Amino acid sequence: MSFLKKDKKILIVEDERETRISMFEFLNDKGYLVMVAENGHMALEMLDNNAVDLVISDIRMPEMSGLELLRRLRVKNPTLPVIIVTGFASVDTAVEAMKRGAYDYILKPFPEEVVGETVRQALIVAQSSSFSLPHETDKGGPAVEEKPVIGNDPRWLQVMSKARAVASSTATVLILGESGTGKEVVARAIHQESERRQGPFVALNCAALPDGLLESELFGHEKGAFTGAAAMKKGKFELAHGGTLLLDEIGEIPLHLQAKLLRVLQENVVDRLGGKTPVKFDAHIVATTNCNLMEAVEKGEFRRDLFYRLNVIPLNLPSLRERKGDIPALAACFAARYARRYGKSLKELSPAALQRFLSYEWPGNVREMENMLERAVLLSRGPYLEPWDLWDEAPPEGGAAAETDTVEPAVEQGAGPETLPFAAGKVMPLKEVERQMILQALHKTDNNRTHAAKILGISVRTLRNKLHEYRSSGLML
Repeated sequence: MSFLKKDKKILIVEDERETRISMFEFLNDKGYLVMVAENGHMALEMLDNNAVDLVISDIRMPEMSGLELLRRLRVKNPTLPVIIVTGFASVDTAVEAMKRGAYDYILKPFPEEVVGETVRQALIVAQSSSFSLPHETDKGGPAVEEKPVIGNDPRWLQVMSKARAVASSTATVLILGESGTGKEVVARAIHQESERRQGPFVALNCAALPDGLLESELFGHEKGAFTGAAAMKKGKFELAHGGTLLLDEIGEIPLHLQAKLLRVLQENVVDRLGGKTPVKFDAHIVATTNCNLMEAVEKGEFRRDLFYRLNVIPLNLPSLRERKGDIPALAACFAARYARRYGKSLKELSPAALQRFLSYEWPGNVREMENMLERAVLLSRGPYLEPWDLWDEAPPEGGAAAETDTVEPAVEQGAGPETLPFAAGKVMPLKEVERQMILQALHKTDNNRTHAAKILGISVRTLRNKLHEYRSSGLML
């Protein structure tokens, strides 16, 4: 991809001298800036003084294993991609490393083209997701799971570029978009990109509270301000001091509170309910809505002056159906997230499921996709996520699992034509048999192309060309 810079820094952690030198020379010749470390302790020391874009680490090393190094790196820098290098005998350990957050693993002995392609893909994914970091609610609050901002669609990238540009400003940001397009995720990313990232991120859903409670939550109250006010309480504006305040569903705020909200935004002071003196605060205000606020203004349901005060920096998020090129990457991200969360094996969308994803209109946008994939990860029983795992429909008789089971004996036993797979009592086309055997070999080797090619008795180049052919024709992720 054209946006990948070649001046990326890579740290190789490898105790075997020849492997270390070989990888250094290969990646250096590719134009990357490469550093090397002989063990995990040296790697951590180097990372204290040098920022890198990728770490490639052997899994079996003296003193500190690759798994332990991975654990420490996840704490030190949760977004840093790590590729694990392992011998064939320790594939299970490598899969465990992926469950713990490694981007991918490479099996020894490895062709240089495998290293180059894995590195390239890891850096692309890291760069497209670089606008995300772990985040928390207000200080002392529960940790919020990281939700990467993924996408290479031109409209999406334009929105993200604009968001980065205003992240450290004091200008109010209004994020517009349909429900489920990721408005809160973008708001959190703005906070993480800003100079206020060490401060609190406080969010309030303006549509989730009744009028009286909403006013108290926004502005706070003094002790005795109303029946039940047993103690002074700070409002969200005060709690967000030094950080970012997200006013979610701002279009749902009652008309009688809008004038008070306007004064707060203009003066940066808040009057608690029952309070005698205003309290100053300093917070970056981000508001979101899926409503057409201008339409609400024309109907008299939203104050025009408040709209213009909020609409200083508008960010219009495209719907998922307007950025379908991002669907495969988003689906892979969600499938991996819930596979890790529930301890399930990592599965890809089947070609049929991917085709459905690309043609589906996604009325619920990214949120709908995420919920659908969570369910599929829990319910799937086959080697891939199939349409019947994602939608409420019955699988075809025999199903994909039966199809796979008929392929495996042909691969392992080298059976003749009489044992080739059948579909509905008929011999399958030779090209389809070939495709299924390739997919089965990749599944058996956890998608390692080198070992899959050995099982199939073909070169890695031939396998790569076949996979490119399948992707081009929409038959494979």
